[in-house]
Amino acid sequence: MADNPNPEMETAASQPIEEVPAPRSPARRIGRWLLMLSVPLILAGAGTYYWIVSDHYASTDNAYVQQDIVSVSPEIGGKIVEVGVSENQLVAAGDLLFAIDPVPFELAVAQSNARIAAAQVEVQNLQADYQVSGVDIEVARQDIAFALSNYQRQAALMEKGFTTRARLDAAQHEVDLARAKLKSAQSDVVAAKARLSTGSAAPGENPDIADAKVARDQSLLDLARTRVVAPVAGRVAQSTRLQVGQMMVSGLPVVSIVNDQNSWIEANFKETDLAKMKVGQKAKITFDAYPDLELNGRVDSIGAGTGSEFSVLPAQNANGNWVKVTQRVPVRIRILDKSPRQLIAGISAEVTVDLRNGKE
Repeated sequence: MADNPNPEMETAASQPIEEVPAPRSPARRIGRWLLMLSVPLILAGAGTYYWIVSDHYASTDNAYVQQDIVSVSPEIGGKIVEVGVSENQLVAAGDLLFAIDPVPFELAVAQSNARIAAAQVEVQNLQADYQVSGVDIEVARQDIAFALSNYQRQAALMEKGFTTRARLDAAQHEVDLARAKLKSAQSDVVAAKARLSTGSAAPGENPDIADAKVARDQSLLDLARTRVVAPVAGRVAQSTRLQVGQMMVSGLPVVSIVNDQNSWIEANFKETDLAKMKVGQKAKITFDAYPDLELNGRVDSIGAGTGSEFSVLPAQNANGNWVKVTQRVPVRIRILDKSPRQLIAGISAEVTVDLRNGKE
């Protein structure tokens, strides 16, 4: 093996070569400092913007679409014989909802007509009695005149001694009977006149006839109520009880009509949001059901009490375990735009009110 003539060079070649780091450029150092400063600046700017915006706007997602809902109940009881609508059907005011069996009410009308006829016959009988009583008075007066004439003859004969005391007494008795018959006939006339008289409440009409006519009008009204129609236009809801053969109870709601053409928002704002809220302020409305839909609104009114005040069991805080809870106040938001989508009563909404305008 040959000897290495240059051992120093071989030793230097066997040692690792150290890398010298490249010097950092000024632009890179500046970028890093800008990145480090931008984060707190962005956070500070976002906080400032949120503070400014939160002072000008009040928002709540505790809001729901409200619509006029009319509960329809029959005014009479009976069995359903016809159903004219189905669930979610649009109806106009006056459209038939359902019909109740009219036969019992038709019979009631016929019975009322019979009562009127009977009362009319009774009035005719009273008029005949009144006329007969007038004749009886005239006959009684003639009987009195005849009895008096007979008595006067008996009295003259008694003075001359041509008659007896018994005949004179009998003549006097006939006069008394004739006078009693006159008084009885006069009483009958007064009674017949009283039965034919009319009161101030129904002048010119016999009370029995008037009572029978009122009963007939009530029967006709009940008959008309057998056909239950829509009081307003809208969409039918809760119509499951409308089945042919179902018995209806007077005054019990059986179907509802929702007026979906008149919608508004009931937004429950925190009481802390009401400091700058006024009637007339503009609002933006979005809906959970329609994420792409945004409508313009306006504050229409602010509730007269918190939601807890109108609950069935209002909270009683007069105890030692009282915990302060931020109350919610219902605010009515009028929808200014016509919605391209159907607004359904009760769906959730989010309302943002611009607090920078409005009237006191």
